[in-house]
Amino acid sequence: MADPIQVEVVRGGIVEARHAVHAVAVRDGQIVAEAGDPRSLVFLRSAAKPIQVLPLVRARADFDDREIAIACSSHLARPEQLEIVRGLLAKAHATETDLETGAEPTPIEHTCSGKHAGFLLLCHERGYETSGYRLASHPLQVELLATVAAATDVDPASIEVAIDGCGVPTFALPLDRCAHAFARLPHLEGGSRVVAAIRAYPEMLRGPIAADAMFVSEVDGWIAKGGAEGLFCAGSPDGLGVALKVEDGAFRAIRPALAHFLRRFGIETGTLGFVTVENSHGEPVGELRSRLEIGRTER
Repeated sequence: MADPIQVEVVRGGIVEARHAVHAVAVRDGQIVAEAGDPRSLVFLRSAAKPIQVLPLVRARADFDDREIAIACSSHLARPEQLEIVRGLLAKAHATETDLETGAEPTPIEHTCSGKHAGFLLLCHERGYETSGYRLASHPLQVELLATVAAATDVDPASIEVAIDGCGVPTFALPLDRCAHAFARLPHLEGGSRVVAAIRAYPEMLRGPIAADAMFVSEVDGWIAKGGAEGLFCAGSPDGLGVALKVEDGAFRAIRPALAHFLRRFGIETGTLGFVTVENSHGEPVGELRSRLEIGRTER
């Protein structure tokens, strides 16, 4: 097994912290590159959202790209983002009080309210009772587990389930299966619409400088979505899927590690890999860099 990618945090020329990053690339279901453990078990967390939206996209043809993108998002509750969430709720004949996100500080301002509004709309389409839609026993969540299992080519009975930060089930999968799902996404039923929506409005995923939004903006044709605790998944238009997991959950290591890993395939990521450490005055006081080999670093 290859060593994990090492990302160093440097301040004043001194290495202040290190992050180990596991990475894998998959094509046609087979691992084609790896760093660290390519089959480590990880929770998909919010990286599942472009998969979880598939049943909704398949159920209705009248969504615009912004609505699909916000249903995949971990948004920042900007006014333009909340406006689209409210539009999804209206289509679901639901209100903000129907959202089971918990408060952050209010349900609609929760970073996952776009996903939850999509869940309510799918309940409306399926005729499911909306109360308790977030619970693992609810028919909506049973359907979504099957959707994730189909996208990852995994037996649904083998998927360990826990509870995500917004109260819905989250799914534990080997890292290479996460990459496989993103490699397949453009070719799954409804997947091309999801890809087109995220590529049209990457800023809806979170904000314009988040790793996934920045990556989609800078690299032609790719889709990406990050998840909590340092998970990042992406897929190319020609069937390459990648997934990275920061061992200690620190998401700041993703950008330099991703840029480092994709150079194996001749893929340049623009300014994505250049991450500075700033103080409270906005002054650069350090940087994050990936370790290529002993005695040699990459900025």
